[in-house]
Amino acid sequence: MFTGIVEVIGNVSSLISHDESSSGGSGTSLTISSASEILDDCHLGDSISINGTCLTVTEFDKDSFKVGVSPETLRRTNLGDLKVGSGVNLERAVSSSTRMGGHFVQGHVDTVATIADKREDGNAVTYRLSPRDKSVLRYVVEKGYVTLDGASLTVTAVEDGEQGWWEVMLIAYTQGKVVMGGKGVGEGVNVEVDMVGKYVEKSVAAYFEGAGEGGGKVLEKMVNRLVEERLAKQ
Repeated sequence: MFTGIVEVIGNVSSLISHDESSSGGSGTSLTISSASEILDDCHLGDSISINGTCLTVTEFDKDSFKVGVSPETLRRTNLGDLKVGSGVNLERAVSSSTRMGGHFVQGHVDTVATIADKREDGNAVTYRLSPRDKSVLRYVVEKGYVTLDGASLTVTAVEDGEQGWWEVMLIAYTQGKVVMGGKGVGEGVNVEVDMVGKYVEKSVAAYFEGAGEGGGKVLEKMVNRLVEERLAKQ
């Protein structure tokens, strides 16, 4: 579990597609350097979030660490697009002394979103993001949380539908503390939606399934009330 508060930006020093070493496990491995700030209490097997992806430490020294990357992770995230020298957001897993400054983040990327627009607003920058998997839009709400490349950010606007998107704003301080601050239109960002929305959806669905016909009537009343409220505002 993570908080979405990036601790440091590391740099990719190695990306091996078939690492035959004992720490590589004959699969894809990723080595991150410039990470000394988060390695003073590191142990083999620890979880570290790399661009919002929870990965397991298989080797480390004072400045760098290695993780294995599964085929599913490469398909689901933007880690396969990294190159030597690429910057990545890093965060250690929470501990009993961790301050919860963001929100609960699992490190399980739901999809990748493309930066569709980037515009300045005073000293801040607004990003519009279009998700590859549009189904995640139902979990994104205005003023709610969304995790982008491991950073907990607040949604400022949402548009549902087949061409759906959402927007976030980075203040000047944040722009220099996360890798997204250096990304431009067309680049990909890892997305994890707020898991609370998923739990609520599952609980509500289970309730109506158990309620049978009576549940349908409750849902109908809820929909009618929402329609009436919307018409009253027009």
